[in-house]
Amino acid sequence: MTEPGGFAYRFEPASPDGPPFTLLLLHGTGGDEHDLVPLGRLLAPGAALLSPRGRVLEHGAPRFFRRLAEGVFDEEDVARRAHELADFVAGAAAAHGFDPARVVAAGYSNGANIAAATLLLRPGALAGAVLLRPMVPLVPREAPDLSGVPVLVSAGRLDPYSRDARRLADLLGGFGARVDLRMRDVGHGLDRGDVDLAREWLAGPGATG
Repeated sequence: MTEPGGFAYRFEPASPDGPPFTLLLLHGTGGDEHDLVPLGRLLAPGAALLSPRGRVLEHGAPRFFRRLAEGVFDEEDVARRAHELADFVAGAAAAHGFDPARVVAAGYSNGANIAAATLLLRPGALAGAVLLRPMVPLVPREAPDLSGVPVLVSAGRLDPYSRDARRLADLLGGFGARVDLRMRDVGHGLDRGDVDLAREWLAGPGATG
């Protein structure tokens, strides 16, 4: 479906015995609104799932914001797209009847980066986040209040961007987020260990603050 906010997206309502949050699924470069839905079902069985497609195309591959080169982001576009995503989530909550104050992002790579940007620029738009292989998307000009916001960062020691993931964890923690940084002996790709780690974290008492 398309709208609100011009995003193509999928929405799956929660089951009666599902967790109390909506899982916002944010794909990596080249993914789409269908890409992470199976993962979302594994991470939070029975949860409502909201999965938008990135609106930026890079050589035909959907992304959530522009980059100028590998690992170099267009920070002005990052900021604009983060606000668009936050507005989309609010609109989707109104359209589908879920609580906008209980939305937890689960993003991979580019999706993790736009989730991090949304945390930094629109505090309150997300109740928590699972960031799989993230980087620092930008450093905000004004310090956000992320006091108590739970964030899981899953980084790979063999990932060329692992130092950036550490920097992001430090940045978010410096603004008050409760960051759980896990360094794993893997590269940039996801594996079953990420699924198990994120599922356990989401099932814990602090996943939504």
